[in-house]
Amino acid sequence: MPSVYLADFPEPDRIEGAPHPRETAHLFGHEAAQAEFLASYTAGRLHHGWMITGPRGLGKATLAWRLARFLLATPADDGGMFAPPPPTSLDIPDDHPVARRLAALSEPRLYLLRRGLNDKDTQPSQEILVKEVRKLKEYFALSAADGGRRVAIVDSADELNTNAANALLKLLEEPPAGVTFFLIAHQPSALLPTIRSRCRELRLSALHPHEMAAALAQAGTEVTDPQAMAELAGGSVGEAIRIAQLDGLELYGDLIGLFAELPRMDRRKLLAISEMGAGKGNEARFDLAVTLLDLALARLARAGTLGQLPPEATPGEADTIARLSPDPWAARAWADLAQSLSARARRGKAVNLDPAALLMDMFLQIEQTAATLAAR
Repeated sequence: MPSVYLADFPEPDRIEGAPHPRETAHLFGHEAAQAEFLASYTAGRLHHGWMITGPRGLGKATLAWRLARFLLATPADDGGMFAPPPPTSLDIPDDHPVARRLAALSEPRLYLLRRGLNDKDTQPSQEILVKEVRKLKEYFALSAADGGRRVAIVDSADELNTNAANALLKLLEEPPAGVTFFLIAHQPSALLPTIRSRCRELRLSALHPHEMAAALAQAGTEVTDPQAMAELAGGSVGEAIRIAQLDGLELYGDLIGLFAELPRMDRRKLLAISEMGAGKGNEARFDLAVTLLDLALARLARAGTLGQLPPEATPGEADTIARLSPDPWAARAWADLAQSLSARARRGKAVNLDPAALLMDMFLQIEQTAATLAAR
């Protein structure tokens, strides 16, 4: 018997303070992907493997659960004269028995493949192990006699280790009858090419500000400036929730305020921002500060390269970017710095360097780059 149980730990794909993707009532945006799947279904050419791709937090898991609900709750067309008309929407009522069972993870025709316990059954694994794929194969064998449709959701395919990926590939190459696979992939290019070739891709793109505002409201998170949040979160609802919960819009405004003072920043402000990530329990604030610094540098680099200012994510940002990154030469300097600081932050976190000292060092590197560009 295992010494620990997965039920004792938070679900790996659940964002604190937001409903789980299988509990999310509505999917905002991604109309093209939904229409493509529905057209395939109604034409009778439903592929057995679908890979839902795009950056984290766009709603890939929400779409996978929505498609699973639709497939398991929609009666099959037997070709008879009393067959139901073809569906025109993926919508399934929240009170439908299938919807209720999926929300409770009690639907017998669905298998959720995700990280389980490690090989010793002592801790949750950090990747999907081959033993989890073997359980999926056993499920298919045991449920074959039931007939009808079955669905497997892989969340996420990025977490499959080599052995697990190869085992899943065999199932995709010789899929059991009546089974539809939904693979959630944040970085599909890193997956086995043979897995990608066995799946039809539904690629999701960033949400528009009004779609993000609606999705955040559904998740119980209100934002005062959806355009600014969309800029910072890259159109990702998951990232927007993280930013909102940690007052990221205010923090980004403080960072751009420091950038506006370059080539020399206010030392008191530097110290205050650097120390906010120090101490036990402030790891999330430190991670967010590093993320927003990297984003600010990336926006500088992109603007100088393209010669075009992005929509402001905080008041005064456009003037600051225009001054600090007026041309491709400056853009290259900021891009190189962003890469260097990102690597420095990862190394520093890995060896448990003091977060405040690490942030201060990053700010000093930014100052040095700004001074070099100003003296050009």
